[in-house]
Amino acid sequence: MATGNGLASLGVEGATSAAHALSLPADAYGNDPQLEVMWAMKAYQHAEIYFNLISSVDPTFLKLTKIDDKIYSTFREQFADLNIQLVDPDRFKSAEAREKWRPFCNEFDGLIEDFNYGTLLRLDCQRDYTEENTIFATRIQFFAVEIARNREGYNSFVYNSKKQSSEAGLS
Repeated sequence: MATGNGLASLGVEGATSAAHALSLPADAYGNDPQLEVMWAMKAYQHAEIYFNLISSVDPTFLKLTKIDDKIYSTFREQFADLNIQLVDPDRFKSAEAREKWRPFCNEFDGLIEDFNYGTLLRLDCQRDYTEENTIFATRIQFFAVEIARNREGYNSFVYNSKKQSSEAGLS
């Protein structure tokens, strides 16, 4: 992402202000392009860290929150038929989908910090974060899908692929 120079140009004081600004609710702002870039950078960094994590550690053993069990059971009760291996963006973005997701997301208000912050979600769990394989989702949607992918073994593909390529490099 070519936005690193923008953040570096803020300096220490500007970066501190930006960090504070990112901690405020989204409805406190208009459409400030610089703020949108900072949100995108934060989401990208989160995605990069998460992908490195599932590439390095067997995801079936990962615990993403203190309440993974509640998130997973509630998610699978309310979205039993949602294909998490290959996510259809319309199942997140359509008006009908938003109405279905809203009560689910709001159930975690106060339980998950920043539950409604923007996060990047991979559409195809066997692929990395790319422009065509990524959508914006709320943080609780990300947790719900990724906890399910981890528990149901779908993210193991990423871990096993990385492990096999590392082992092949040692041979």
